[in-house]
Amino acid sequence: MKMRWLNFLLFLIHWRGTGAVTGQFWHISDLHLELEYNHTSKDPSQVCLSEGPQSVTNAGVWGNYLCDAPWELINSSIYAMKAILPKPDFILLTGDFTAQIIDEEWTEEAVLIIVKRLTDLLLLVFPDTTVYATLGNHDFYPKDQLPAKSNVIYSYIADLWRPWLDYKSISQFKKGAFYYQNLPGPNSNGQIVVLNTNLYYEKNGAENRLNDPGKQFQWLDTVLSEAFQDGKKVYIIGHMPPGFFEKTRNKAWFRPNFNKRYMEIIKKHYRVIEGQFFGHHHTDSFRMFYDDKDNPVSVMFLTPGVTPKKTTLPGVENGPNNPGIRVWEYDRATLRLKDMVTYYLNLTHANLHSPKWKKEYRLTEAFYVQDGSAASMHRVLEKIASESQFLQKYYKFNSVNYDLRPCHRHCREEHLCAIKEVDFAKYERCIKQLSSSCGLPGSLLLFCVMMGFHLIKSL
Repeated sequence: MKMRWLNFLLFLIHWRGTGAVTGQFWHISDLHLELEYNHTSKDPSQVCLSEGPQSVTNAGVWGNYLCDAPWELINSSIYAMKAILPKPDFILLTGDFTAQIIDEEWTEEAVLIIVKRLTDLLLLVFPDTTVYATLGNHDFYPKDQLPAKSNVIYSYIADLWRPWLDYKSISQFKKGAFYYQNLPGPNSNGQIVVLNTNLYYEKNGAENRLNDPGKQFQWLDTVLSEAFQDGKKVYIIGHMPPGFFEKTRNKAWFRPNFNKRYMEIIKKHYRVIEGQFFGHHHTDSFRMFYDDKDNPVSVMFLTPGVTPKKTTLPGVENGPNNPGIRVWEYDRATLRLKDMVTYYLNLTHANLHSPKWKKEYRLTEAFYVQDGSAASMHRVLEKIASESQFLQKYYKFNSVNYDLRPCHRHCREEHLCAIKEVDFAKYERCIKQLSSSCGLPGSLLLFCVMMGFHLIKSL
C-alpha cells in the first residue's frame, strides 16, 4: 500500500513538472459489415439479408438506410480515419462487427470471417496503433447469447487480437471476453477497462440466472480499486450500455439487477473513471451518473454507428442514421477529456456523387462548454432541457444529421429522461413527471420547453 501511494506522489510530481500534453484517439462502433450486400441486384428483396424479405429500392454503392454496411462503406470509414488523424494514440472499437442477420441465415464461421476481415483492415491501415475492442451482441453465434466462459469464438478472436493485447489480456479475454490493459507509453498513467456487457442483456438466456456472470462485476470492482490505490485513471468501454434507448420509451437492455449493480460500481469508483465509451444504439447521445447528493460524477458517451441501418424497434418513428466516426482529445497524463469531434458521411450524397467525410461538430463549440467532463455534460443537459435551440441541435446530431424534424413533446421527454436517469425507477418517474407537466396545448408548449431545465433539476 505504501509503495502505491509513493508511486502516486511521484506521478503528481512528474505531472506538475512536465505539464499537460494533449493526445488524440478514435472511437468507432457498430460497423455491422454485410458482405452479402448487393446494390446491383435486380430483385429488391435480395439487396441485403439484414433487411429480411422487404424490398430495398435505390440501393447505392456505399449502402442503404435499410441495410447494414457494405465493404465499400467500411473501407471508406477506416481510410477516412487515416486521412483525418493518421497517428492516433489508440483506437476504441465498441463492438458489433457483424451484420444484423437472423440466426437461420448465420453461422459461427460467418462471425469469425467478418471479425478477421475487419481486424486485418485495421492492422493494414493502422499498423502501429493499439486497438482496444469489445464484442457486440451480434458478434456471436447464436446472436445475443454470449457466455461467461471459454468458447471457440472468444479463443479465436483473442488470438486475432494478439498484435493489440498483452498475454494477460489475451488469457482473460478467452475466459469471458473482458480485460484491462495499460495505455501505451513510458509515462502513461492510464488504463482501458474493456467490458462484456452483453452478459447483462435481457435477451441473453445463457446468463440470466446468474447474479454476477463470469464474476465480471467482482473483477471490475477489484480493477478499479487497484487503479485508485496505484494513482491511475481509467476509461471504461463496452458495447451495450445500461439505462434506456432514447429514441423510444421504456426500452432498456440490461436486466434490472445488472443495471443497478453497474450503477453502484460507477458511483463507488467515479474518482478514477475519466470516461465511459459505449455503442449499440447507432446514435449520438450520452448518459449522466450522479452521486447521492445529485452531483454529476461520471458521463457515458454513446458514439454513432458506422452502419446506417434503420432500427426496427417498436415506437421508433425515424430510425436510420448517417455513418459517423469520432475523435477525442484528452490529457495524456490525467485522461481528462478535453474535446470531441464527430465526422460523418451523408449517405444519400455519397451514393449520388462520391463519399465525403465531413466534420459534423465539435463538442465545446456546439454546446459552449469547457470540456467533456461530467460537470460540462451536465451543463449540456441543462441547455437541451431549457433551450429549444440546443434541444434541436442535439436531436440533429443524435441521428448524425439524418433526422432533421423538430423534436416535439414525446421526443423531448424520451431523450431528456434517457440522458439523465440510468436508474430504472428514476427513469420511470422522470417520464411521468415530464409527461404530466408538458401535456399542454398550443402556445403553452414552448413555455414547457423552457421550464424543462427546472423540472429536470428537481427529479
